[in-house]
Amino acid sequence: MSDARFSIGIDLGTTHCALSYVDLAACDGERVTQAVLPVPQLTAPGTVAALGLLPSFIYLPHASELAAGDLALPWRDDLDHAVGEMARGRGAATPIRLVSSAKSWLCHAGVDRRAAILPADAPPEVARLSPLDASLRYLSHLRAAWDQAHPEAPFGEQEIVVTIPASFDPAARELTAEAARTAGGERLILLEEPQAALYSWIEKSGGGWRKQVRPGEIILVVDVGGGTSDFSLIAVVERDGALELHRVAVGEHILLGGDNMDLALAYAVAAKLATQGHTLDAWQLRALTHACRSAKETLLNDERVDAVPLLIASRGAKLIGGSLRSELTRDELGATLLDGFFPPASIADRPRGRGRAGLTQLGLPYAQDAAVTRHLAAFLARQVAATAELEGFGGERPAGATFLHPTAVLFNGGVFKSALLADRTLTTINAWLAAENAPAARLLDGADLDLAVARGAAYYGYVRRGQGVRIRGGTARAYYVAIESAMPAVPGVQPPVQALCLAPFGMEEGSEAALPTQEFGLVVGEPVRFRFFGSSVRRQDAVGTLLDEWSADELQELDEIQTTLPSEGRAAGEVVRVRLHARVTEAGTLELEALPHDDSARWKVEFDVRGGD
Repeated sequence: MSDARFSIGIDLGTTHCALSYVDLAACDGERVTQAVLPVPQLTAPGTVAALGLLPSFIYLPHASELAAGDLALPWRDDLDHAVGEMARGRGAATPIRLVSSAKSWLCHAGVDRRAAILPADAPPEVARLSPLDASLRYLSHLRAAWDQAHPEAPFGEQEIVVTIPASFDPAARELTAEAARTAGGERLILLEEPQAALYSWIEKSGGGWRKQVRPGEIILVVDVGGGTSDFSLIAVVERDGALELHRVAVGEHILLGGDNMDLALAYAVAAKLATQGHTLDAWQLRALTHACRSAKETLLNDERVDAVPLLIASRGAKLIGGSLRSELTRDELGATLLDGFFPPASIADRPRGRGRAGLTQLGLPYAQDAAVTRHLAAFLARQVAATAELEGFGGERPAGATFLHPTAVLFNGGVFKSALLADRTLTTINAWLAAENAPAARLLDGADLDLAVARGAAYYGYVRRGQGVRIRGGTARAYYVAIESAMPAVPGVQPPVQALCLAPFGMEEGSEAALPTQEFGLVVGEPVRFRFFGSSVRRQDAVGTLLDEWSADELQELDEIQTTLPSEGRAAGEVVRVRLHARVTEAGTLELEALPHDDSARWKVEFDVRGGD
């Protein structure tokens, strides 16, 4: 394969996808030649336009709904679905045929992510897609758009950087990597979205970032996107006279973002309609939710607009006849999002649980508490000692500090297009700092909230070639596998479980870790399950550390694997003596191998990407 000419960065977002690229041959030091690819897509039946963003929606029309050629794209005329702007618009009126939030479903361990389950509540006659297939279609669309625009530099021959939430577990990472490779991204790298946003800020500074931060500082990246709230902490250190950036912590996976806000806005409008004597059914509420998403984006993108009209069709009625009319105003938007998702909070506050019914519909595991501010408080308090052993950091934790004190804040995600929400978040953080007599954190501005992640990803591909500054950090968590203790059968007592550290916090991509002195028994030839854990706070554990006990705040259980390992000529149920070997791939996924003591065939144990299949 010839050397890549371009570094392509792809933001595979919950609400939008974007593609940016760096011309590697035209760059010189910190002077980077970068652009964003306009993506051709259907905006109406038979109408194609190139837009800067590709909305992350797929519309699955009825066989008789559209005329021949209505779904044709410049590179293909036999499609049976629409991706992008037309899908979003048409799906707002017919939500049972709209695939959305595929990224959130891709990381949902409670479903088979390879199964055709989307749209989640569509009737039987509607075709469905798997979360993996939906992601593949977005990526395939971007690849086709690239190849049409750059036939001299095929997508498959370029360096591809696809972004993921920092909180994605190994299974979701592997699924994303699989979708990207299937779409043709052979030279694939995964990058955490908060890091991508910071890379974009660095690139836009043209080298000036070194004058804006100094050793001992902590940058807090707050990324609230369409599906998740993602927090990361990046420390500024000095080594050998040069500034370095080290990612020292990421938050837990919080399914809280624009999707939740769209639903909250829909309920607010529905309540307004109820006062006028109109009650919406479940179908109309879904349609209203999609309409509120579009209205929210219009209000956030254009400050000149004070209200957006909403049209809610009656079920079975034509688009205009029998429909209800309302509007979403800027004041209603601010009140719903500000009070509901960014309420005032103290640093001692924690996300609130609520009583739950014994039976619930199968759906996404949204956060129970909608307050981003309380989730942020919990994150900063949990990471109070994140820089304690960081070489070259230079900053000191003040005596009595109850949380890690950020000195600068970078916002990312479309939610922060609202200056009201950004100001509330920064004001809340600075109130926490003031309460502990710490200096106020300053805002790192200048980020393009729609394109920062894609641009930062493309720039990262350039940085990997030894140019510019690279954010260090490796794995965002330490990873463990459960080891079941050998004990006689005792009625009602489960064998104790220990947690064996396979990959320590910060293990770099492309590195390996063997456990040469420890052997374990691997059951082959019959169904077994593997349990995995992750920790964002246990930084001291080395490869081979065996934990007998831990608190719920220290280790969180990840997806388990249910599988049958081939017996390789051994008896079913035989226990084979093995050594374990872990590897973090260049793409950023985690692999585990079991090597028998006699050096015969080895077994690769991959994190669950089949939903328990």
